[in-house]
Amino acid sequence: KTDLQIALGASIDRASHLESVNDETYRQRINRGHTVSTTDRVSFWISKNFMSMVLLVIFLYAGLPFIAPILMKTGQTGPAKVIYAIYSPLCHQLGFRSWFLFGEQLFYPRKLAGIAGVKSFEEQTGISSDEIFKARSYLGDEITGYKVALCERDTAIYIAMFLFGLVFVLTGKRIKALPWIFWLTIGLIPIGVDGFSQLPSLASAMPSWLPIRESTPLLRVITGGLFGLTTAWFLFPLLEESMKETRTLLSTKMSIAKQLASSEGKNK
Repeated sequence: KTDLQIALGASIDRASHLESVNDETYRQRINRGHTVSTTDRVSFWISKNFMSMVLLVIFLYAGLPFIAPILMKTGQTGPAKVIYAIYSPLCHQLGFRSWFLFGEQLFYPRKLAGIAGVKSFEEQTGISSDEIFKARSYLGDEITGYKVALCERDTAIYIAMFLFGLVFVLTGKRIKALPWIFWLTIGLIPIGVDGFSQLPSLASAMPSWLPIRESTPLLRVITGGLFGLTTAWFLFPLLEESMKETRTLLSTKMSIAKQLASSEGKNK
């Protein structure tokens, strides 16, 4: 208690001294605390609309890849290839792990996946699944359909994130953050196991004892959807809590600035 009293006393004495000598830096700091700046207003607006902005970004990011096959179908290959090029560093875009629109099938899995009743990627395109670069650059045709610029798993991730964000906003942002242990066990581990266990199947030569497998579109959608859902459930409430703190701080400052401005007006 004594230390606190000494510290407060010293602070008050310093403030009184700075006021008496009309210190410019001190005056600027006081004025900033009493004035609502453009930065404050922008920060307040962002804190109020942050989740809507996040949802818009996810919607555009996940939606643009579906524009590419539409453009290909309508003969606008130039703009379509620009979209494919933009997403190329962000996704593997392998034809046998992607969705196709306007074709005979919605997907063309590798033979290794063992899905009955559908044409395999190798059968449909004549491209061996070992030819990774050809499978990556293949965009489709009138019969096969045209490839979406994001793979099956990534599409599921961002759709799940968007849907949770939509529910989060519509329920008044009152959903509590998912405990990290559930994000790890339900979201991260399944997608990690399903994704990394496929890697040996892409290599040209692997030891005979190593299991070779290829996931299915259904498994990719399930694991991707779980990862997207749990990631959004873990992050969005935490981000909203941070934005709420910012709103509280700035709204308090705005209220004080308004009161001070009103008092100064009355004094004049």
